[in-house]
Amino acid sequence: MSGSSCVLSTTGLCFSYGGRRIVEDVNLELHGGTLTALVGPNGAGKSTLLHLLEGRLKPSDGSINSNKPIGLMPQRAAIDWSFPITAQDMVRLGMPGKGNTTSENDCNQLLERVGMGAMGSRRLSQLSGGQQQRILLARALMQQTDILLLDEPCSAIDPPTREHLLKVMRDQADAGQTLLVSSHDWGSALDSYDHVVVMDGQILANGSPKTVREKLSDLTCMMGSTCCG
Repeated sequence: MSGSSCVLSTTGLCFSYGGRRIVEDVNLELHGGTLTALVGPNGAGKSTLLHLLEGRLKPSDGSINSNKPIGLMPQRAAIDWSFPITAQDMVRLGMPGKGNTTSENDCNQLLERVGMGAMGSRRLSQLSGGQQQRILLARALMQQTDILLLDEPCSAIDPPTREHLLKVMRDQADAGQTLLVSSHDWGSALDSYDHVVVMDGQILANGSPKTVREKLSDLTCMMGSTCCG
């Protein structure tokens, strides 16, 4: 990342809710055209941090600095999949300010990219969990933002779908978009990222996959063996 410039940074970022500190003194930098994993156990504050960065939540303390547009792919569980629209409608609605005026061709191209080219006319309720994840990613890509935050995009999906989504994310980073991807599962995908941030309320480790992997034994003691996948 030494050759890329910082496009988003936080200084002493904190967030409290109900008297409990959820995000504690987070200092983070994202660099242009990189794919960063944000990993940690459930309840580590990963989703809260993404919502702070995107602007849906206001920090209790600290600052966020960026002059780039930021998009967010929410968790699948946050979406009402019984809503009576098609997969193509879902992707089309991802472009702020355009809504249903977004061209059918744009939607179809994105559906093809995420391996859902034949599913555009299906209702959301007819899609499997993995297909829903692909639709959410296509919808997030429709926003065409410089920075994209992805909340658990590979959660509870089969390995082939996970590999496909990782490839799409890697292609986006190679094209210049900056991606921060949250996950509670280390798995075997750690080395698929340029950078890894380990979080449990505060940042426990931050660096290259190799650097973070060298700290895994200590982090296992702090976070539990499940974090090591």
